[in-house]
Amino acid sequence: MAPSRTRPAYDADERTQLVAWLDMQRAIVQWKCEGLSEADAHRSVLPASPYMTMAGLVSHMRWVEHCWFEVMLLGRPATGPLLDGPEAADMMVEGVPLARLLEEYDRQCAVSNEIIAAHSLDDVGQNRDHRAGQATLRWMLLHMIEETARHAGHLDTIRELLDGTKGYY
Repeated sequence: MAPSRTRPAYDADERTQLVAWLDMQRAIVQWKCEGLSEADAHRSVLPASPYMTMAGLVSHMRWVEHCWFEVMLLGRPATGPLLDGPEAADMMVEGVPLARLLEEYDRQCAVSNEIIAAHSLDDVGQNRDHRAGQATLRWMLLHMIEETARHAGHLDTIRELLDGTKGYY
């Protein structure tokens, strides 16, 4: 189940605020895909960016979650198209149903939240193959809020170009 599009309480503690802001952006990703046809989910509207589709962005966000929380923070092996494939491989999802991509994204976000809950915001990543793997969980959460919000904005624009659907959360 997708998280709520509700802002955190003004007086919530730091961890609660960080996770709630991230969850809200994740929910916007899910919301922007509601009611979208399969054809439109895979249709490119940006000639110079053929893989930046609704489906491609959802896939990308799934792999970004995996990369930051499982690979960079926990030091697990780097798997998946974001790390193992050619550039934009994580967005190459022709033929993969949007519903499946959204389910995978939702599951990955749940895994990320379990990892976040089990660690201190001051914990440092365990991945030594990448400089960013030495960031704190706090830094990773702030980055993921920025990353997810930026792509939610992309989804908003692409959706409007596809079928005119627009809306502010």
